[in-house]
Amino acid sequence: AFFVSRWIAVKLGGIYTVIQTKAKITVDEWGENLFMMGPYYEHNINTQVEKCEPSNPAIKKAMGALTENGCPVYFGRWLIEGSPYVILFDTKAAAWNVDRWKGDLWDTCGIGLPFHDIEANDSLIFGSMVAWFFKELTDQLGDSPNVLAHFHEWQAGAGLILCRSRKIPIASIFTTHATLLGRYLCAGNVDFYNNLDKFNIDQEAGERQIYHRYCLERAAAHCAHVFTTVSQITAVEATHMLHRKPDVVTPNGLNIRKFSAMHEFQNLHSTNKGRIQEFIRGHFYGHLDFNLQKTLFFFIAGRYEFSNKGADIFLESLSRLNYLLRVHKSDVTVVVFFIMPAKTNNYNIETLKGQAVRKQLWDTAHTVKEKFGTRLYEALLNVAVIPNVNSKWLQLLIVSLPVIQIVFHPEFLSSASPLLPMDYEEFVRGCHLGVFPSYYEPWGYTPGECTVMGIPSVTTNLSGFGCFMEEHVSDPTAYGIYIVDRRFRSAEESCNQLTQFMFGFCQQSRRQRIIQRNRTERLSDLLDWRYLGRFYMHARSLALSRAFPEKFWMEPLAPPQGFRYPRPGSVPPSPSASVHSTPHHSDEEDGDEEELYDEDEEAKRDRQNIKAPFSLGPTPESNNKRSTDAI
Repeated sequence: AFFVSRWIAVKLGGIYTVIQTKAKITVDEWGENLFMMGPYYEHNINTQVEKCEPSNPAIKKAMGALTENGCPVYFGRWLIEGSPYVILFDTKAAAWNVDRWKGDLWDTCGIGLPFHDIEANDSLIFGSMVAWFFKELTDQLGDSPNVLAHFHEWQAGAGLILCRSRKIPIASIFTTHATLLGRYLCAGNVDFYNNLDKFNIDQEAGERQIYHRYCLERAAAHCAHVFTTVSQITAVEATHMLHRKPDVVTPNGLNIRKFSAMHEFQNLHSTNKGRIQEFIRGHFYGHLDFNLQKTLFFFIAGRYEFSNKGADIFLESLSRLNYLLRVHKSDVTVVVFFIMPAKTNNYNIETLKGQAVRKQLWDTAHTVKEKFGTRLYEALLNVAVIPNVNSKWLQLLIVSLPVIQIVFHPEFLSSASPLLPMDYEEFVRGCHLGVFPSYYEPWGYTPGECTVMGIPSVTTNLSGFGCFMEEHVSDPTAYGIYIVDRRFRSAEESCNQLTQFMFGFCQQSRRQRIIQRNRTERLSDLLDWRYLGRFYMHARSLALSRAFPEKFWMEPLAPPQGFRYPRPGSVPPSPSASVHSTPHHSDEEDGDEEELYDEDEEAKRDRQNIKAPFSLGPTPESNNKRSTDAI
């Protein structure tokens, strides 16, 4: 099997995350017969790839045919989990062929590429080398084993188009992670989802000067034996934008072991929450008029796309939440972090000063505590009196007022930062709620990362992640997945719904938040590639059965078996149904709650709802394993 993408060993964007995290389970399936193909970039290769010679003679001869004709190809192992083989094509060294290959593309399918679009030209060079390689390879292999190639995004589409037009005998899959035109239209603040059937696609692509790219994407989708996309909402989009309904939806997963902290994730939440509290003490130095023990941390993170990422509706909902907290005289304070990279000049001096003063005060307080503690101990020995530690003279009463505090952090998080020295994972674990009310989000890794770390999150039914959870979880809210309806409701209604979600979360007691985090963390199994990999297995089997029906077969209409989490029975499903009748309550009341809750019993029942991974074998007439039938 061959994975073809420009993001092989190129650490950039969500598609890199998809391919890199999925490598291990794919290597487990295909072993030495898995190869990943991408462009050669020397600065990436030196740190991410260990060069070596291919052991497969057909691969070696095919690479040699290109190299001998002035188009160098390199081979090695990608230094990630699973260590898959990579085949890298030097597109810069082969650029002298670009005019000839442009002519081939025009003669083949009537698609012309303008000289000024460097990315499109590079994709053609890459695709032409890939098609050339597959022609040499299949000539070497003959009828066995068969070749399966999976192309990701329009940048790899030229290779697929040329392979099919030249009748090269391979089984092909094309995956779009988001349609090209969909991104452009949503960036223009159009009412995208309510007008999918009304757009003049050719005209819209032409006006944005991406018609040639759109043609490559659409042609690749139609040429592939199997067309897939990453979510149900993107499948609807692709059906209208590319005029082909995806054959399989292949949701994006994660390497859960990277994020999983076993049963320590609650302790990690507490530890990292304490680190965020220290930042707050310094950031609001001199103005800390709220109780940090009754403060919740919300955050939004991602590209600085104000509308697409839902920052607009989030800010409006926070204003309404602030009003509700004041009206109900709640003692809860909410601090909201916007983690969105933006242009900055330097650190704010006052902010740095606040953190320095906080540290100095902490050191001073500890010094005074040690000295005063020793003297107090000696004085109490002299009078032989044991004081009452609950007496008022030893207590400090903090009266907090409900308020929304907003912190804009215009950089990616880093443990080396002098302001907030935390990595992203540590920060997420320390927060209480991630809020991602996106308008355009083909998948959405941010709420997925929250889930595997046991942190509840807000998403929408216009994100792939939200659609996935609606499909596979009977009551997502009970598991800490709040799904805002941005598809069938007006902006005003969606804003009110988001406000109610956040207000209900603020009303939860500490014990209820702990229970909800336990449930959220259990959903991480749904996002594990060990389970989501079944959809890719299905797509590969379907492609082989369509390309080589005499050797591979599938029962018609046999998609992978799904899974569905039922509503938990022990605790009411939503905060509004399980909180106190008044928002006035304290954590001391938590121990008196008589809600029936058995963590082990719930976890056991949830695990039973995930079926065994989907698999599909060879034809009944053949006893050979797939690894020997196809590569």
